[in-house]
Amino acid sequence: MLSPSPSFLFPFCFFLIGFSLSAFAQTRNELQQNRKQLLKEIKITSNLLSQTSKNKNAALVEYTTLQKQIKTRKKLVNTLKLELQQADIRINRTTEVIESMEEDIIILKEEYNKMLRNAFRQKLSNSTLWFLFSADSFNQAIQRWRYIKQYEHYRKRQADLILKTKYTLAEKVAALEESKKEKTALLNEQQAQQNKLAKELERRNKILRSLRRDEKHLKSELRKQRIAHEKMNQAIEGVIHNEMRSRRKNSRSETALNSNNNANISKRLTGSFSKNKGLLPWPVKDGVITKWFGKQQHPTLPRVMITNNGIDIRSTKNASVSAVFDGVVASKQFVPGYNNMLIIRHGNYYTVYSNLDAVFVKKGDKITIGQQIGQASTNQNSNLSEVHFEIWHDKVRLNPSDWIKHP
Repeated sequence: MLSPSPSFLFPFCFFLIGFSLSAFAQTRNELQQNRKQLLKEIKITSNLLSQTSKNKNAALVEYTTLQKQIKTRKKLVNTLKLELQQADIRINRTTEVIESMEEDIIILKEEYNKMLRNAFRQKLSNSTLWFLFSADSFNQAIQRWRYIKQYEHYRKRQADLILKTKYTLAEKVAALEESKKEKTALLNEQQAQQNKLAKELERRNKILRSLRRDEKHLKSELRKQRIAHEKMNQAIEGVIHNEMRSRRKNSRSETALNSNNNANISKRLTGSFSKNKGLLPWPVKDGVITKWFGKQQHPTLPRVMITNNGIDIRSTKNASVSAVFDGVVASKQFVPGYNNMLIIRHGNYYTVYSNLDAVFVKKGDKITIGQQIGQASTNQNSNLSEVHFEIWHDKVRLNPSDWIKHP
């Protein structure tokens, strides 16, 4: 049985290996992008932590920000671990390719040397001319001449293939060295991140011990927050109830055109808003979510559960607050414990922005997406801003994290 020629196997095998590496590179690029995003988030929280650590009265704010930092850092360490695994796979695959190509070069050279020896013998004995002139007919001579030309072409192709293989081999050797350098850099980065993580865990535990020594004060603050939260919730429900009643009244009104136009605008906004789930911009730039939607464990008090109707976004001092979508200001009011609160209507949807120090719009104003509507209040102890953000669909509370765009 005939065995496949190395000159045929090499390009085919190389194609298969190249295809698998290109598919593999997609995951590699995704991991690199993920690492960049995590490092960006860590930079933001590090900036926030550098401000809170200067004030002992901001221990709880520092603790929750540090918790976010630790969570992100753990994700980064895991991402680096996956990148290291892929670097090992790349190194192993490239090593296999190099070994295979070195074997191919040896076989190709042996084949080429045989052809050169045959060509040399033919030249000495004039066997090529004898081969042509010994033909029985002119047609047979033409066929033999074509065969000789094909053989010469094949010999030249073998020489070119050896050069091409050597060039590709050199590229693969360089790629292998690059992969080894990348692996070393990833190992160093992973070790550095693990060291930082260990320090952050130690710092967090120290703050936690300090906070738990003052548990009585924490529980007192929590009671105040729950009262303020309930007042804000009542205020939001009241505004939405009045808005819904007004819509029903307008829809029943016989007069008119304006009501119908308003209804059409409301319907259009509702449709547009719902289609942008997961695509809405953040109300605050360069912020981190420190409290999530729904029922959750209190960050420091054991066996104490808290409920959040929205999300809390922490950012730098005097952070600018922007509208996440086009709409109309439905309400502007002051809520004790949450400072100024704005509610913007987007058809049957509502976005709520509270804990604002300054407000730049008034009830009835038309708002465009990205428009600056206010400035976040700054905590005097932590020197940081924190905005409470909610999304409602009529009387139903929605998880804002599902609606804003995540990297």
